Amino acid sequence: MKANERYTDKLAKYILLAAGIGIAAALCWFFKNVLIYILVAVVISLIAKPIMVSLKKISIKGRKAPDWLLAALSLAIVMGVLTAVAYVIVPIVSGIIKNISMSNIEGAAKSVAIPLANLNEYLRNSFTSLGSDFRLEIAVLQEVQKLFNPASFSNWIGSAASFITSLGVGLFSVVFIGFFFIKDDGLFTEIVCALVPDRHEATTEKAISDIGHLLSRYFTGVMIEVAGVALINFLGLFLVARLGINAALGIAFLTGIFNIIPYVGPLLGGALGTLLGLILKYSSATPVGLDVNFWIFTSILIAIFCFTQLVDNFLYQPLIYSTSIKAKPLEIFIVLLIVGHIGGPMSMIIAIPVYTVFRVIAFRFFGHIKAIKRLIPDEKLITSNENEE
Repeated sequence: MKANERYTDKLAKYILLAAGIGIAAALCWFFKNVLIYILVAVVISLIAKPIMVSLKKISIKGRKAPDWLLAALSLAIVMGVLTAVAYVIVPIVSGIIKNISMSNIEGAAKSVAIPLANLNEYLRNSFTSLGSDFRLEIAVLQEVQKLFNPASFSNWIGSAASFITSLGVGLFSVVFIGFFFIKDDGLFTEIVCALVPDRHEATTEKAISDIGHLLSRYFTGVMIEVAGVALINFLGLFLVARLGINAALGIAFLTGIFNIIPYVGPLLGGALGTLLGLILKYSSATPVGLDVNFWIFTSILIAIFCFTQLVDNFLYQPLIYSTSIKAKPLEIFIVLLIVGHIGGPMSMIIAIPVYTVFRVIAFRFFGHIKAIKRLIPDEKLITSNENEE
């Protein structure tokens, strides 16, 4: 009888646990926008954390500024940098788009008539389903005309108005929540610890401390990586390809943003950068780029982005993905490969942060399991190690 009672109690406990998880998942889905705001605020606070630590070390006549002022200043620095980048880059990108005159498409086609004819012939021979009259430039022009169909502008206006409203609410929420996360360093820890049993509270605090430390290093490293990739591409496009300072800066920024996607991002950014460079050279209202033939100019653009990718692969990524989160390069590569296969390239953006969270939780709560002990044999591979700071 007692055995049956114990079995019944365990079954009831598991049922309640499953029901609790289900309710929590439903609430998370219902309030997903709020959770997104909180997660973005956490990321902003992690980026601002090194700034806050540095500002705390400053004292004037033995007095230090209050935490609320330092938190506001740290948040202002981060948001100011992001705003400044957007303020500088958005007009440049808009200028690039305006500089691509649709009236020059026909003239551009004449400039590259022979390469286009060879390419069209190759496509028709390789893909017979395209038809004998297929022309790549006409197909592209038709798609562009569909994109700028006036009938679709009314839908765009409604979507834009809704987007701007949501953006305003989201921005205010992120700034407001982020301020308190920066000001009260243990606020997020207190919120999470309030939801866990007392016997796991100390371990949870250590896990959150490790996660915050590693993710702060990672996000800071990603920002440096984006800036580094954009800088190399800018120098190549401006000094070698001679695209002009505005065009080079706009394309370099876009390729740097794509580089946030691990491993795949540089390829996508390089392809986009090459395409934009060719479009600018052969359809711009004002002449840009080196005065060379089509294939040489294409080769120069590809060489610039390939050189940047080599620097990124052998310098930036090992330093950021391995050193910042203290994981082995092969380990990270396998995780990215699995996540990319499941969710596609865009899912790889969050793969490393999410893996870092699970990695720390696994070590702190299940470190006695053989597989985890083999993966993380030393606490130094996961601990926040306050001496580093």
